[in-house]
Amino acid sequence: MFDTLCELVPRDTDYPDRVRKLTILNRVLDGSIYDSLPYHFHEERTEAGEYVPLRQRRPSVRYPVCRTVVEDSVSLLFSEGHFPTIESPDRTVRSIFGKIVKEARLNLVMIDAAMRGATGSVALLLRVLKGRVFVDVLDTLYLTPIWDPSEPDTLARVDERYKVSGADLVRNGYTIDDPDGLYWFTRCWDKDGEIWFDPVPVGSPAVPVVDEVRSVSHKLGAVPIVWIKNLPGQSTTGDKADGACTFTAAMHTQVEIDYQLSQVGRGLKYSSDPTLLLKDPALPDGELIKGAGNALIVSEKGDARLLEIGGTAAAAVIEYVRTLRELALESIHGNRASPDKVAAAQSGRALELLNQGLIWLADNLRTSYGEVGLLQLARLIVRASGIYTLVVFGEAIGPLDQTAALSLKWPRWYPTTADDRQKDVQSLTSLVAAGCISQESAARAIASCYDMEYIEDQFTPGSSDNFE
Repeated sequence: MFDTLCELVPRDTDYPDRVRKLTILNRVLDGSIYDSLPYHFHEERTEAGEYVPLRQRRPSVRYPVCRTVVEDSVSLLFSEGHFPTIESPDRTVRSIFGKIVKEARLNLVMIDAAMRGATGSVALLLRVLKGRVFVDVLDTLYLTPIWDPSEPDTLARVDERYKVSGADLVRNGYTIDDPDGLYWFTRCWDKDGEIWFDPVPVGSPAVPVVDEVRSVSHKLGAVPIVWIKNLPGQSTTGDKADGACTFTAAMHTQVEIDYQLSQVGRGLKYSSDPTLLLKDPALPDGELIKGAGNALIVSEKGDARLLEIGGTAAAAVIEYVRTLRELALESIHGNRASPDKVAAAQSGRALELLNQGLIWLADNLRTSYGEVGLLQLARLIVRASGIYTLVVFGEAIGPLDQTAALSLKWPRWYPTTADDRQKDVQSLTSLVAAGCISQESAARAIASCYDMEYIEDQFTPGSSDNFE
């Protein structure tokens, strides 16, 4: 059934095959994969009386197992209680990044990026406007990364090209000859600036001309974009620009679940109003009104009955759907724990074992969106501080140390219980007393449990325990 739905997605030969594959994955993620089907599920007959096959009907029940797993994994990645801190031996760098994360709302930015990037890839665009740091999330559907041959992990350029209507261009201030036509919109980012091009009619052999008015120079010396591949492994789209999709293995099963649940709903509706069968009736003149309060008069050899169905089929389908759900969640490392089976509060470690599959998925995403995405973005901000005077919460800051090492410190997967915290304190106290670790290291170990954003404030100025 899923392959049938894919065949209904329009194919534009002007775009590479990657665009169509990403379009299908995006439709699965946002639930619009069924929009190409012409009939609702309850429409069993056309106006001409022809039977409508199930493959042409949109299911009435939608169970978004793919999106559920994506949202669960992203919540373990960048939610308020799971967002990492940007660490550095340089106290100034560490403090400034703590403030930038708050002002630029990087929590929301990275959550949005991880959701959109679940299909294969996503891009983060850094902008500095009036000294303030802004980060935009870009869909990579129409973006093409060009990597530096001498540094394969460094972007040399990112191109953007897609079709847009002339009317939309006119609304955005362009002068267009044919507002009813289609045009190619082209833009690219390189190490010197953001270059815009004049729109070119689709099918025209004309070469795009640089739009000097809209083009800007950022003087960054690097492409202001961080390209993030979703998961390691074989690309779902077959293109090196993308990583593996989070939910590929569950797409077929999700469609099967939707149609099975829709059929169960259809059966329940039928059971409440079954079809009446009359055999050789001898009825008085007039219209037959079906209902429990109306008696049917038939001939001596006639018969009347309701075509009812049993409930065993519905129960079997529900059990089948449960099995499909288990298989789908297992295949994409989703959370298969049932809240009904958790009788009491569990420790953080117990919850980790209970949701081990989901944690494995989120752990892989930490590498892609944290070590690759967030850290690269932080290094771009450090580079920008040497060119622009950055302003954080209204306060201008000087250039940051370009050689400062940056790393991420991730909090625990699940909140600790009082018993867990007590054991942590006992262990850390013993280690500090024995001289194995410093007091600041102990404070960092429990910072996320006690919501200590600025650990430096926990120490008295001039104390030997101060951060240096």
